[in-house]
Amino acid sequence: MAASIVKRVEKLNVSYISSRYKLLTRSRIRHFSTSRQWNKALVLGVFESDSTDTVDLTETARKFDEKTDGKVSQLLLSLKKPLKGGKTRTFHAVDPEFSSLVVTCVGKRGQGYDQLETVDEGRESIRAAVAKAVLQLRDLDETEIEVDSCGDYEASSEGSHLALFCYDELKAEKSQKPAVKVTCASRFSLHKKTVEKEWNKGRILAEGQNFSRRLMEMPSNLLTPTKFAEIVKEQLASNCEVLVRDKSWAESMKMGSFLSVAQGSNEPPVFLEIEYKGRQSDKPLALVGKGVTFDSGGISIKPSQGMDAMRGDMGGAACVAGSLLSISQLQLPVHVKAFIPLCENMPSGTAVKPGDVVTAMNGKTIQVDNTDAEGRLILADALCYSQQFNPSLILDMATLTGAIDVALGAGAAGVFTNSQEMWDKLQKASVKSGDRVWRMPLFKHYSKKITECQLADLNNIGGSRSAGACTAAAFLKEFVTNENWLHLDIAGVMSNSGDVPYLGKGMSGRPTRTVIEFVNMFSDETNSK
Repeated sequence: MAASIVKRVEKLNVSYISSRYKLLTRSRIRHFSTSRQWNKALVLGVFESDSTDTVDLTETARKFDEKTDGKVSQLLLSLKKPLKGGKTRTFHAVDPEFSSLVVTCVGKRGQGYDQLETVDEGRESIRAAVAKAVLQLRDLDETEIEVDSCGDYEASSEGSHLALFCYDELKAEKSQKPAVKVTCASRFSLHKKTVEKEWNKGRILAEGQNFSRRLMEMPSNLLTPTKFAEIVKEQLASNCEVLVRDKSWAESMKMGSFLSVAQGSNEPPVFLEIEYKGRQSDKPLALVGKGVTFDSGGISIKPSQGMDAMRGDMGGAACVAGSLLSISQLQLPVHVKAFIPLCENMPSGTAVKPGDVVTAMNGKTIQVDNTDAEGRLILADALCYSQQFNPSLILDMATLTGAIDVALGAGAAGVFTNSQEMWDKLQKASVKSGDRVWRMPLFKHYSKKITECQLADLNNIGGSRSAGACTAAAFLKEFVTNENWLHLDIAGVMSNSGDVPYLGKGMSGRPTRTVIEFVNMFSDETNSK
């Protein structure tokens, strides 16, 4: 009896194992037969709808829905409630070609320019929606993703590429995010060449900003003034002429204001001069960027809490470099010259002291009452030097004051300008990029604060904390004679902590894309005359 039971159990086990082997084999065969197809994911867009009976798919999503015999719309209709803007749903096994599908809601159809927000809400919604989708797919270990345009291939591309940026190259390999390739779902469009051109422009715009972000994130012991120059030269040399000027050159140019900031550090200062010639012109467009690769505050030392973020105090320089990278890759028909003073601001026995007086390149003397107001000192000489090339306009960028952060926060970069026309162009560019700017006053009232000085022609802080961003701009104005000058104080937008949904936490690289769009608009108008 016992032997009979044992034989029956053995027979059942053999039968079970055999059936499991056949099932697994069939599963493996099925997987093997489709593994060449199931190697990427897809992002599709849907518009917000109040109806539970219909779904409002984007053009690409509608065509894909037809391809799958209505599976996408069926799945969306089976949800308990319709998707709202910014929400997503993930599906699998919808189509043999894609292992995963994320449907992302881009908000209500027909969104456009919002006058109060001063931004194109439709484009911003696309950037944010697509960004959320590709990040979810990366978390699912998808490494190749096709993305719906959601009505705007350029914005969709920007959102995808900006969202996937991360600076983790100094971490262990197992802790690094996987590289993800994103492409446009152009197969569903009748105008494939136009679509891919728009997508490619968005990619280049995003890559310019991502280059700025990478420079800003790099630790200051790795990104010294010398190393910054090397990296920028390596990236730009194929399309630009890059001249790396040393301390002796700055001395020969009598850049006493710039050199006074550098004198407290063991790292030698560098002055970068970059030229991109997309067209022949005697009057280039000048870009100037503050390049303090680490700002301790000098003798007027900063509090230790949060000082590590001062590796990003070369944000202006990084945004100039990122802008030039995209401008040159887009081959814009414009002549640009860029000027980047690079140094560290450190406390030491050789550092400039509060109360010292230094002389700028234009001969003006400056009483340095606060060594932590160093950005304006290095920009003063850079602005003076840039004007030797008779530029059609000068645009400078700097993480200049904490006061602009107090005034505007991360909502917008502060802009000071002597030209209504240039402001109008820059503001228009910011609407397209979604990276806002806001005009600040450049009154004589603030100039008076700077020029009333006990020991010299100018005081570097104006004797008070009041209106710090405005007095800093007034200080820079003393070194500008060009009638088309824009000063962007970007300290408030230096980093991102969730304010911009398609930028991760960390250094933001803002407002690189706005500047690129501005240069593009400026070149279009110049060439049409």
